[in-house]
Amino acid sequence: MQRRHFLATAAASAAAAVLLPGCDKAPRVLEGGFTGIDMARGHQLRDWLKTGSWPAPAVVRRAQVIIAGGGVAGLAAARSLRLAGIADFALLELEDSAGGNSRGGAVQGIACPLGAHYLPVPGDDAREVQDLLEELGLRQRVAGRWRYDERHLCHSPQERLFFEGAWQEGLLPVQGVDDATLAQYRRFAQAVAQQSKAARFTMPVLKSLDARKPLAPAHQALDAVTFDAWLQQQELDDPHLRWYLDYCCRDDYGAGTAHVSAWAGIHYFASRHGFHAPGEAADEARESVLTWPQGNGWITQRLAAPLQNSAQGGGQLRAATSVLRITENRHGVEVDAFNHATDSVERWQAPRCIVALPVFMAARVVQNPPAFLTGAARRLGWAPWLVANIHIDSALTDRPGAAPAWDNVLYADPTAGGLGYVNAGHQRLDARAVLAGPTVLTYYQALGDAPDGRQHLATQPWQHWADPILAALAVPHPDLRQRATRVDITRYGHAMAIPTPGMLGFLSQIGLQRLPEKRRQLSNGEQTPWIPTPATARLAFAHSDWSGYSVFEEAFTRGHGAGLVAAG
Repeated sequence: MQRRHFLATAAASAAAAVLLPGCDKAPRVLEGGFTGIDMARGHQLRDWLKTGSWPAPAVVRRAQVIIAGGGVAGLAAARSLRLAGIADFALLELEDSAGGNSRGGAVQGIACPLGAHYLPVPGDDAREVQDLLEELGLRQRVAGRWRYDERHLCHSPQERLFFEGAWQEGLLPVQGVDDATLAQYRRFAQAVAQQSKAARFTMPVLKSLDARKPLAPAHQALDAVTFDAWLQQQELDDPHLRWYLDYCCRDDYGAGTAHVSAWAGIHYFASRHGFHAPGEAADEARESVLTWPQGNGWITQRLAAPLQNSAQGGGQLRAATSVLRITENRHGVEVDAFNHATDSVERWQAPRCIVALPVFMAARVVQNPPAFLTGAARRLGWAPWLVANIHIDSALTDRPGAAPAWDNVLYADPTAGGLGYVNAGHQRLDARAVLAGPTVLTYYQALGDAPDGRQHLATQPWQHWADPILAALAVPHPDLRQRATRVDITRYGHAMAIPTPGMLGFLSQIGLQRLPEKRRQLSNGEQTPWIPTPATARLAFAHSDWSGYSVFEEAFTRGHGAGLVAAG
């Protein structure tokens, strides 16, 4: 029996079980709490930076390059240095493990994401990411064609939507919608195609920008208004279409169509696989995604593995280390950092430093910061996020319709900013094990549109977040409270930059060091040009913030380029 057919049959049986005795048992006492991010550590750093006062350095260490920040960009920079033959570097990371928003964790022994949970199959503009995937054995050339390891591609069925009391395949509402809605779907598909012809959309975005030239007129027009305003101009007002587009923006940018630019709204589709109205042919290969039980933590764990993690000394990755100050001088760069394992301040000295920190943090710790850095910190805004990992001890009952999928979304989710959940067990090779449980459901909530969302994240107890999530998911899964044993909440106060109007034009023109047309070889033998990187004489800046939004491809390519700059 094929996997999709097996899941559909099993789901139908589970839905029928809703009517059986025993489903009205009292909810069990639910365990839970906050995990993943040490907010107290971050707040201590914030307080020290406000006063500018911290303990004197207890030790002075030296390296050829210092990397400040161990998210995807920092890990990519470390890999770039290693490929250039530079091993004498130190990567300083605030948390106990590297990975930033792409770390993985576990609940009751089951691996699950703590943040980003998939990577779209990269196009040729993301050559650096393609090279990484070859290195990790995920991509190889077979009989002259590129092939991805199917064990790591998202298994079918990939996504479904709870809409009008039943599950449907895909996330675009289609079951029972009228002809007027379908017509607007087709019109939006045509609009995306037209914008793609008018100007180039790439991921990473820096591959379509040139700091020596103004933005393309089509990009300028889209960057000048919100996506919401642009849709109104196009008379695209169907509520089903608008819900879907708002969902897409919150999913990638942390805020909806009323906040992000029209450029960002079009870029979401045009830089990847376009937009396909129901009945239109789609390129399934381009729409494939790579995913793992622990999400993109699978990748970051492998990027971090060669760095010999050691807070006490001797390794390149120095976790549990807060960067306090970065200073350029005539002889190089000096970095003060607090080592939480030894409870002391360390001073690092190096000829070069890669600042792989979020822009708002980089602007606080870099002394005498360049104008492009302070300007970006003033202009950018960041969306707070919440990730809830819900452990269930056995299979859930399910409403009728499409079979259980990897990504499961509720139409008009009543939880503010709710984006649905992914099933950590979906990649199990045995389809029966997918439904049998136990497993972890990872629910995402983007709070970029929520008033005081960041403050509420910092002050509200974990139950404040868990209860509405469980109530929302109980509509398609009536026995969730009987099956759930634990909810772990991960909070991100500044999870991702929001690409608001004007941001693309601003970021495309600042701080790009004029680099020679020197080329370096990728591990597969191909050549890659230097990547324009915001930089000063001794500092290279690398973070997805410099693209104005946060996805793996942007962070990795920025980090790779900064590593090339630091390698000289």
